[in-house]
Amino acid sequence: MSLESAESPKVHLSGRWLVAARVGWLFLVATCIGLFLFSLPLEYAQLKNLSGAYGADAEIIAANLVEAGISSGFYAAYWIAVEAAFAVVCLAVAIVIHRHRSDDLMALFVTLLLVLLGTTFWETFKPLGDQYPALWWLGKSLTNLGDLLWVLFFFLFPNGRFVPRWTRLFSIVLGVWFLSIVIFPGSALDWATWSETVLGVVLLGFLMTGAASQAYRYRRVSGPVERQQSKWVIFGFGAGLLGFLTVLLLEGYFSAFFRDGTWGQLISLAAIDVCLFAIPLSLGVAILRYKLFDIDLIINRALVFGSLTASIVGLYALIVAGLGALLQSRGDFLVSLVAAGFVAVAFQPLRSYFQRGVNRMMYGEGDDPYRVLSRLGQRTEAALAPDAVLAAIVETVAQALKLPYAAIVVERGDDSETVAEYGSPQGESLDLPLVYQSERLGKLTLAPRAPGEAFSASDRLLLEDLARQAGVAVHAARLTADLQLSRERLVSAREEERRRLRRDLHDGLGPRLAAHTLKVGSARSLYARDPAAADTLLSELEEDMEIALSDVRRLVYNLRPPTLDELGLVGAIRETAGRYDSGESNGGGALCIIVESPERLPHLPAAVEVAAYRISQEAMTNVVRHARARFCTVRLSIDRGLVLEISDDGVGIGEGRGTGVGLSSMRERALELGGALTVETNATAGTRVQARLPLPSRSTLREPAHEGESDSLTPDQRPTTARGGR
Repeated sequence: MSLESAESPKVHLSGRWLVAARVGWLFLVATCIGLFLFSLPLEYAQLKNLSGAYGADAEIIAANLVEAGISSGFYAAYWIAVEAAFAVVCLAVAIVIHRHRSDDLMALFVTLLLVLLGTTFWETFKPLGDQYPALWWLGKSLTNLGDLLWVLFFFLFPNGRFVPRWTRLFSIVLGVWFLSIVIFPGSALDWATWSETVLGVVLLGFLMTGAASQAYRYRRVSGPVERQQSKWVIFGFGAGLLGFLTVLLLEGYFSAFFRDGTWGQLISLAAIDVCLFAIPLSLGVAILRYKLFDIDLIINRALVFGSLTASIVGLYALIVAGLGALLQSRGDFLVSLVAAGFVAVAFQPLRSYFQRGVNRMMYGEGDDPYRVLSRLGQRTEAALAPDAVLAAIVETVAQALKLPYAAIVVERGDDSETVAEYGSPQGESLDLPLVYQSERLGKLTLAPRAPGEAFSASDRLLLEDLARQAGVAVHAARLTADLQLSRERLVSAREEERRRLRRDLHDGLGPRLAAHTLKVGSARSLYARDPAAADTLLSELEEDMEIALSDVRRLVYNLRPPTLDELGLVGAIRETAGRYDSGESNGGGALCIIVESPERLPHLPAAVEVAAYRISQEAMTNVVRHARARFCTVRLSIDRGLVLEISDDGVGIGEGRGTGVGLSSMRERALELGGALTVETNATAGTRVQARLPLPSRSTLREPAHEGESDSLTPDQRPTTARGGR
């Protein structure tokens, strides 16, 4: 989040402050306009007499005017018309802004700035110095005030508040400095006395400071409206300065055409005026109609064609200069023709190059989906850990499309968790679902490049493609996490089983065998002198040995039911069904359990056999204890794995009854092997438990090689359908 408010309110005036601001504004504007109008006739007279002409000696200008067929009166009137046109445009924009936003402090500031810009830019007050020194001092003070306001403008626009806060102190220092220049003109503090190098460094420092302030405000403070206004100002100043510098460049390169007192100079004056019109017009649009056009597209095209124009001019000048030096005898026409040919051939490649560069600067790599997908693939291949893969995805998406924030949120039931994020959230975000084979895994959360801005149609298409790729990665990460969890559970279960065996052997069977040793020793000592007592002791020892054998059988049975090795899976299930089938259910009626299986089952892994046997045993136990059923069917089949189904016609599971230990145990046994267990219950149709246990690949499912090899089905248990008990 920013250090400042994300949407700073504008400063609106009311009451006495509003009246004072309007009076002060009106006084300064009237002074500027009055002084400007008073200076125009004086400047016209000087220009007509060539005594106040700018840039060259009066005799040279007079000779150029005669050669070009231009009268001195027309020359002076043209110059005055250029100055007046710029002043009129600035004044017109200021009046429109003031009419609609006269209570807004920033609007009053901008209107005053525009009036000062229009009346002081062309140094119209300069002719006052000879006849009216006091008025010249006033004009110079207004010019310095305009310079100060331009510096403050970059610290205040667009909401009228100083951002960052340190610019407030910097502005106070600047104000004192500019005031000293007004009070003490010509002193060491007056930059009019400085060398061009020092003055250039100072002006560059002001420019960089203002640009840094605007960049900080744009990224950390401005809201959607203020960002849009800033874009218009950037466009206006960029277009105006670029056009101004282009004209100066052409004047320097084609100096013969743009000599003072020629038509070239008059054309350049008009061109500079037209370029500078972009500044007041953009300020007016920024304050009043900032949503008039798609400014992003305008800036994009301006940057492209500005870069293209500069490159074409530079390329043309380079070719002309180089070939002109080599082919002096061929004449200028051939050199120009060759240069034009090179420019024509290079135009389209250069335009495409600059368009891609500007698009990447403003929007990232959204216009090159292949590059984004390729980079995403490279990053995911380089990242080995699942968490690193997801972090690489959000980082790549955010950096490639220049987004301030991207995150992957994984959903598990009603809960959600942010597993990877890049940047910090800003404003409203776009959520794209992460789906794998119609299963929703979570969402990809993305913040737009600026708060309040919407993603374009091309951006949405690219992001949807990226979301599909991210869904696959999230699914893979979830599988990896589940696999790691399963491994941890297996290790934990193994260690728990070892602990149980150690406890049973150490606390049960071990002490019992130690007691047997003592009894054997006692019987040996009594055998010779008291045979009867020895016989009694041996009889007790026999009973204890039977108990110890029972403990050993219990331990072995808990490891793996012996009936599986003796009878196979189907035989063991039938044996259990036979025991339950011979009894009575809780309802008092006879229970009939039927076991159905294929004629032959493939060779099953030991873990699958144990899980299927335990699940069927637990399910039949539930039928006997709770179902009050008359019929129960246990069905085994092979369908992309081992399918075990136990169904009954009992009363089902009541709605108020939760999942018991038995159902949880059966489900855990299925999940441990990567399978699944489903339970369907109905008060009229009974309960149906189905477990699907995965098997190894078909190449590992083999038939018994010979009679001696273990099989899941013994030879005397081949019938397809068997019925136990009564």
